[in-house]
Amino acid sequence: VQLQASGGGLVQPGGSLRLSCAVSGFALDRPAIGWFREAPGKEREAVACLSTWNDITHYPDFAKGRFTISSDKSKNSVYLQMDNLRPEDTAVYYCAADLGHSSSYGLCHSRPSEWGQGTLVTVSS
Repeated sequence: VQLQASGGGLVQPGGSLRLSCAVSGFALDRPAIGWFREAPGKEREAVACLSTWNDITHYPDFAKGRFTISSDKSKNSVYLQMDNLRPEDTAVYYCAADLGHSSSYGLCHSRPSEWGQGTLVTVSS
């Protein structure tokens, strides 16, 4: 299993960024997959999760209305569209999955077994 995240960078407050996660080793037809982040001095937290078999999503409150997770099964890839970014969104973002979880809610409230390498998002003027 490999999860290759990309798309991070420097963006101004209020700006947008789209992260991509290329998945290999399993198909996006059953497991839950999601995005997590870790800011300096803070615990890693869930950002958005997706049930790939029924496309049900789950977001924590801070992400609702600003972040959108989606997938392209033909490319076996998952994306995170982030809009109206804030300085407090600065963190390393990880793509993660767990072959034993099919629920987006379950994945967001657990520690996934599979992790990508992370991509840095910096929100600053």
